[in-house]
Amino acid sequence: MRLILLGPPGAGKGTQAQRIVEKYGIPQLSTGDMLRAAVAAGTEVGKRAKAVMDSGKLVSDEIVNAIVSERIDQPDCARGFILDGYPRTLVQADATEEMLKAKGINLSVVIEIKVDDAVLADRISGRYTCANCGAGYHDENLKPKVEGVCDRCGSTHFKRRADDNRETVVERLQVYYKETSPLIGYYYAKGKLQSVDGMADIEHVTANIEAILSKL
Repeated sequence: MRLILLGPPGAGKGTQAQRIVEKYGIPQLSTGDMLRAAVAAGTEVGKRAKAVMDSGKLVSDEIVNAIVSERIDQPDCARGFILDGYPRTLVQADATEEMLKAKGINLSVVIEIKVDDAVLADRISGRYTCANCGAGYHDENLKPKVEGVCDRCGSTHFKRRADDNRETVVERLQVYYKETSPLIGYYYAKGKLQSVDGMADIEHVTANIEAILSKL
């Protein structure tokens, strides 16, 4: 099972990705995590990425794609994976297609989580994560079972992203619709796209995604 989750910031991709990880035992591949791991491991592509980052520049699509390719070759991806935060653009989508084709594997499905822009500010401004394990929570929609204690690891330390505020929502949405939303049409044309209503409660969204995955 190899899938991509699409949707604007605050759509719930992280929450749903974690549930897929727990149910199916496949890794969630975050480009940020992969970059840091490649740099820390000192791989050839990691060294290239470090040189670019140390110079204050953005890592190129070519380097990111190479890091994704390297990560997919690891044993824990043999049964599948979730791509998180990549591809973000049509150029990256084409590169991903070519990279997967060269490995003889295909994407199983691309799931779009559709939401109303008007509610995203509330969703985003209420998000926070466990500072220890990264488990995600929300002030209203997804509180820890015990207040102030992470369900997953028991930590009592939490953090919020500096850009998880109403002032940055519009800017982040503009970037999404300009750069990433074209992927919806891209994958629809390839017969890979499935959509779910992200306005439903979390459990219903999970059930709808599960209905899609159970048919693969």
